Amino acid sequence: MRVMVTGGAGYIGAHTSRLLVERGDYVLVVDDLVTGSRDRIPELPLVSVNIANGSAGQLESLMREHRIDSVIHFAGKKQVAESVEKPAWYYEQNVGSVAQLLLAMEAAHVSNLVFSSSAAVYGEASGAIAEDAPTYPINPYGATKLVGEQLVAASANAWPLRAASLRYFNVGGAGSPELGDTQALNLIPICFEQIAANKAPLIFGDDYDTLDGTCVRDYVHVSDVAEAHLAVLDALPKEPGNTVLNIGTGIGTSVREMVDSILHVSGSALEPLVLERRSGDPAAVVGGVESIRELTGWSARYTVSDIVKSAWESRQYFERVSAQI
Repeated sequence: MRVMVTGGAGYIGAHTSRLLVERGDYVLVVDDLVTGSRDRIPELPLVSVNIANGSAGQLESLMREHRIDSVIHFAGKKQVAESVEKPAWYYEQNVGSVAQLLLAMEAAHVSNLVFSSSAAVYGEASGAIAEDAPTYPINPYGATKLVGEQLVAASANAWPLRAASLRYFNVGGAGSPELGDTQALNLIPICFEQIAANKAPLIFGDDYDTLDGTCVRDYVHVSDVAEAHLAVLDALPKEPGNTVLNIGTGIGTSVREMVDSILHVSGSALEPLVLERRSGDPAAVVGGVESIRELTGWSARYTVSDIVKSAWESRQYFERVSAQI
């Protein structure tokens, strides 16, 4: 295949780009490098473009020049708090980028797309969540992902687009240290930041109806997520349409279990600090992953221990790099 990967210098995008190259595909990365890093993919061709702003013509030209036949679309903004502060900008960036990309794909006759969505589209849903669960996002970030899915589906009704929208649950870890997540936006890197500052990791609420009283979530290794993209790309249905798929393990891990694992791997003697619940946090959220298994045969291979250990190794790697600068 000849694949354009938008956001291919980002955290999940770089893992996926590398896997594509390793199996022999041609990869063109399109990334504005605002949160992505060229160092993650130094060997790949990269064009720096903010695709949200009038980029359809340029993207079409790139697709034709590089003879692209498939696209994996990661590019976008993903900070929930930021989306609440800047909702219009989030719609411009996340929905605008999908619109520009689809215009380019239609014009260039590129009909295969895997779209990076999010379990945030489910909002406050709880329990084991299948793809047919109601979608009521509770923040602009989740809303933009849902609109992106709807735009992809509408396009598949208008022209021969074969697409899949992948709803990730809690992604963590690193396939190799230099590919790790450098933004402290999720539980694991946030806990590492606390530990580095000799501050107790925080647990928000321990009175939920779960085994240990803390929230339960579905944590999936970033390498598994990257492999899922390749599996779905290879298995896109022959008929036009948008196939919605959850990407997770189907296994729940409590916040306390995760924090204990983080403390153990980091060698910290700190004790977690339990605070009041945060508004809107469901007790348990676990992805139903039967659909992707049936379509592709894919299932997650890595454990929570693998996620935490690889994330810690990545953090140490970046600390060494920073010390050398």
